[in-house]
Amino acid sequence: MTTPQTPDAAGADHYVNPAPWNPYEEPALTPQQERYYLASQWRIMWWKLRRHRLAMISGGILALMYLSILISEFLAPYNLDTRHTSFIHAPPQAVHLFHEGEFVGPFVYGFSYELDMSSMKRIYTPNPEDVQPIRFLCLGDGYEFWGLVPGSFHLACPAEGGTLFLLGTDRLGRDMLSRLIYGARISLTVGLFGVTVSFILGIVIGGIAGYYGGWIDNVINRIIEIFQSFPQLPLWMALSAALPPTWSPLLIYFGITIILGLVDWTGLARAVRSKLLSLREEDFCTAAQLMGASPRRIIGRHLLPSFMSHLIASATLAIPAMILGETALSFLNLGLRPPITSWGVLLNEAQNINVVALYPWLMAPAVPVIVVVLAFQFLGDGLRDAADPYK
Repeated sequence: MTTPQTPDAAGADHYVNPAPWNPYEEPALTPQQERYYLASQWRIMWWKLRRHRLAMISGGILALMYLSILISEFLAPYNLDTRHTSFIHAPPQAVHLFHEGEFVGPFVYGFSYELDMSSMKRIYTPNPEDVQPIRFLCLGDGYEFWGLVPGSFHLACPAEGGTLFLLGTDRLGRDMLSRLIYGARISLTVGLFGVTVSFILGIVIGGIAGYYGGWIDNVINRIIEIFQSFPQLPLWMALSAALPPTWSPLLIYFGITIILGLVDWTGLARAVRSKLLSLREEDFCTAAQLMGASPRRIIGRHLLPSFMSHLIASATLAIPAMILGETALSFLNLGLRPPITSWGVLLNEAQNINVVALYPWLMAPAVPVIVVVLAFQFLGDGLRDAADPYK
């Protein structure tokens, strides 16, 4: 059948198909299109996140660091409190593979030690005649795995009668790398627990304000404004100083976690409130109300899942703030205290500028703090982009 030609406004011919349109004759969707259109919101978010390479790399780094805290005793070359009184403030030992042109494998040179009587400073020099091969999957310092199971199996150990100080030692001769690995368990988990407290408060209080509105919303907003008017660091310091000094280290740890959560919930509460104020007028919310659903069910089953992706992205951006808060409080000697070991506690020992100038390896705990904070920021940016329905 010939398709008639009709002139358009500009005088050009175009083709018109006189046959009626039949939607069942439209071309079928390709498997890729069908897979995309039928995918859930979480799967679409995952596909978007995979295209964000920096976020994926950051997520991998964070996954490795959080997995490492499960086996800190195995990864650390020494026990947390093992002291080497003959190697106080020893510098880091470099790892070598070749000795005098021959492949030996991973090894370090032993130290030759002398005391400078004029400055009373310990001087360590590598001894090229003292080759100390690094042992792997070996028996070394004893420990109690998670404080429960005794063991002595390590990933890497020093040579028999040798030393392995890859990041040097502190003023008591304790290995800095081992203490940094143990400190990660506290510094990384304090962010998770703090965000949990913050999210519970923010979601509950913000959800009540956004769903009910009216005078309840006004009262909660005034409370949030009062909390946000206080300077954050002095408020942290005041609440931390109020903790009884007789508390055990474990109670101090949970006290600091709760303090960080109590101070940081206001921003999330306002975000939840603004989202619920707009979503409560939607048709699905009205339908749930007409069917007799309780406010608790409407908020928990219908409203919060509508922007759960936004909450996940907010969590990844809130955790580094918690880690920095714990580090700052411990650095100021108002947070966690020995015998608890965290990155902030380790940095507390490097407050003296003379110590930093003479023993710069004591600043090593600042490196994982920076890496973790940047990784969370990049992962949060990727999750925020993946959760945006308009991108």
